[in-house]
Amino acid sequence: MIIKKAESIEKSANGYLINADCGKMMLVFMTPSIVRLRVSFTGNFPEASYALIKTAWKDDLDELFKDERERIQPLNVDCQESDTEYTFNAGAIIVHIKKEPFQVIITDLNGNLLMKDLQHRSYEQDHLGRLYHYLTADKAHEHYYGFGEETGPLDKKGKRMRLSGKDAIGHDPVNGNPMYKHIPFYITFNDQTKLASGLFYNNSYESLFDMGKEISGYWDPYNYYETDGGDIDMFFLAGPAIKQVVNEYTWLTGTQILPPKQALGFTMSTMYYAELPKDNDKEIYAILKKYKEEDINIDSFWLASGYSTSEENGLRYTFNWNHVKFPHPKEFMDNMNKKGIEVICNLKPGVLNQHPYMKDYEDAGAFIKTADGKEDYIGRWWGGKGRFPDFTNPKARQVWKRLLENNILKKGTYTVWNDNCEYDGVEDRNAKCVKEGLGGRMAELKPIQANMMAKLGINAVKDVYGKKQRPYIINRAGYAGIQRYAQTWAGDNLTDWRTPQYEVNTILGMGLSGVANQGCDIGGFTGGAPEGELLLRWIQNGIFQPRFVMNSANTDNSVTQPWMYDEYNQYVRNAYHLRYRLLPYLYSEMYHAHVTGEPIMRPLIYEFQDDENCVDNQYFEFMFGPSLLVANVFDKGAKTRKVYLPRGAKWFDVNDHLKEYAGGQTIEIPVGLNSIPMFLRDNGIVISTKDVSHISSDTMHNVDFLIGDNPKCQYTYYDDDGKTLDYQNGEYKKVQITVNGNEVKKIHFHTEGSYQDQVKTFSMKAINKQKGALYVAIDGQKIKRFLVKSQWAAADQGWYYDLSDRTILVKGQLPAKDDFDVIVSTEQFDLIGMNQD
Repeated sequence: MIIKKAESIEKSANGYLINADCGKMMLVFMTPSIVRLRVSFTGNFPEASYALIKTAWKDDLDELFKDERERIQPLNVDCQESDTEYTFNAGAIIVHIKKEPFQVIITDLNGNLLMKDLQHRSYEQDHLGRLYHYLTADKAHEHYYGFGEETGPLDKKGKRMRLSGKDAIGHDPVNGNPMYKHIPFYITFNDQTKLASGLFYNNSYESLFDMGKEISGYWDPYNYYETDGGDIDMFFLAGPAIKQVVNEYTWLTGTQILPPKQALGFTMSTMYYAELPKDNDKEIYAILKKYKEEDINIDSFWLASGYSTSEENGLRYTFNWNHVKFPHPKEFMDNMNKKGIEVICNLKPGVLNQHPYMKDYEDAGAFIKTADGKEDYIGRWWGGKGRFPDFTNPKARQVWKRLLENNILKKGTYTVWNDNCEYDGVEDRNAKCVKEGLGGRMAELKPIQANMMAKLGINAVKDVYGKKQRPYIINRAGYAGIQRYAQTWAGDNLTDWRTPQYEVNTILGMGLSGVANQGCDIGGFTGGAPEGELLLRWIQNGIFQPRFVMNSANTDNSVTQPWMYDEYNQYVRNAYHLRYRLLPYLYSEMYHAHVTGEPIMRPLIYEFQDDENCVDNQYFEFMFGPSLLVANVFDKGAKTRKVYLPRGAKWFDVNDHLKEYAGGQTIEIPVGLNSIPMFLRDNGIVISTKDVSHISSDTMHNVDFLIGDNPKCQYTYYDDDGKTLDYQNGEYKKVQITVNGNEVKKIHFHTEGSYQDQVKTFSMKAINKQKGALYVAIDGQKIKRFLVKSQWAAADQGWYYDLSDRTILVKGQLPAKDDFDVIVSTEQFDLIGMNQD
């Protein structure tokens, strides 16, 4: 069936309903730039979304999401009807619905085309019940980003991608598909009009996006979305900036949950540590001692599933503890906590028949059922056949939550690591689920299981620890909205030189899909051990990933560890220390992601939409927050590195005395084993510290500010206790840093919030390539100038002009007030008194 003709229109409670020849279309104008267009071939529009936190209608899951969801008032948009179309002006967009042939066209107020259905073939249902949405494609000028977790190039033009969460172990980093996540959202950017828009399909059935790979001589160039069931429930997001599209998407589905600060430190894991036959706890203590000896930072420890193996048969039973490997689990966790190391236990949803808690599950009726609903569904699992909790069943959530609290959380951890939660072992898509009492099938609910598994983890942590501990959930799988609950990672990657560079694009795509807290296993999960240079380059890139984790199950009987190659350890150490110096900036960026949905690792096109050279990522670069461009080295034996510096800014080489480059050019810089190429944007501000090498025990007393030379800069530096939920009640420190002026540069600090940190002093490096300062003042008081850098370094307060990188170095006490200025004046002055007029 293909919808060919609109026959009538009627006003509904929150929008419009268009009656067509073989279906109906619902329109709801959420905001001036967001419209919901929903097509049903049955004429029914059931509402039961696990993804949305903004609705303008009653939803059957409103009670489940009562603490997350907001009901808004939709816009009341007039319909202008002519003989050929219905027209709706929402304020930022105009929606045209052609009557025959049925077609939706969306433009901005200036008439620029944003979306256009393929004429004569817009909305279709085939003989198998699959649904399609066809769109015209401008192959010369359109580019496509997002789609959740995908491999290969950043721009998905010409790609076909299947969204169906898989246990994709060892996936090819360039061509692997599908992956673990299911996020049916993407951004279209037109490099001619410089306009971006987004489409989110609120549908959790397995789907496919073809972005121009398929062609047919009978049709104009097209893209299409295909889904196995449900209906075409799409939200059009008008942008027109990519930043705005991401913000609009996360307004609908939620922003990134703010993790505890310790989650930004390094986490070590390998399956090997938990697979030793006995005394695994002692081996882990020895490993931690090695980290200290090597001066390599570590804050958390992932405990792989081997801890849960049965002492009798070696099978893995989630929530079980092997007391030969870990004789006293709570004592082990207490000891690790005293060392400042958070233990993070692996949890897998499959339940083998011999599982010691099988009766708990059976008594609760917790498992997914067969298609006829009469028996528990049995599928493939680790160690044999298994059954699977149905996390859309409140009773299943209750039993899992109780076991999680008693067997894991109360042992001494606040972190929940949900692994293998793709439900790939449930092969029958007709398997029956409870769906909160509504009834449903795995065909629809497969990716939802992972989200609900994460949501209940948050509830369990809150029940055990209350507001004293911020929940930290880690998920391998997830659906749209997973960012509300969890940090994620890109699964079991392959040890290969291509992997770390293409993982940059995978993380950037996830960031554009609302998931800011993402990462990939450093060093590779499967395959042989990485050679020394590859491991080093992987680490140097990994320090910028929000999730900073090394995890392996090497196939050559080796264990990937950061200090495994003595000849590279100093370079490894330097990279780790850089990560920890940048923690104030990274934590601020995590806060921004929590508030606005903006990514932390960003493609260049996100910041430089007007630069056509940024539409793809040929050099595997990224912006780290708004201020730093990072161009890590990924080529074996590299002596030089090409870097594209976007147009619209000047750039300063952080590793070469802040050497200045004009934007809009490709440069080639020399690199060595210690190289981590970074460039400061001219209006950038970066906050760092040298005080923290261990997050749970160290306290910041000094912060460092690196400030570009642009006469207008601004940045919001954020901090809180990093552990509790008190920030939700105003116990945070938010410092708005605003720079204005050229020869008289006023750097204004405005502080909000009641959190009292221990930062008493600061240092500042302000770039000025032309000349040194006439004077520097802190809160109205001029401070001493030093002519010898070592004297400045030894002083508590003062300034110095460093000619090596032509920066004005400032240090002093932070005024104990909410508003103050630092003035850096480079006004012309008369040293010898010749200008007397």
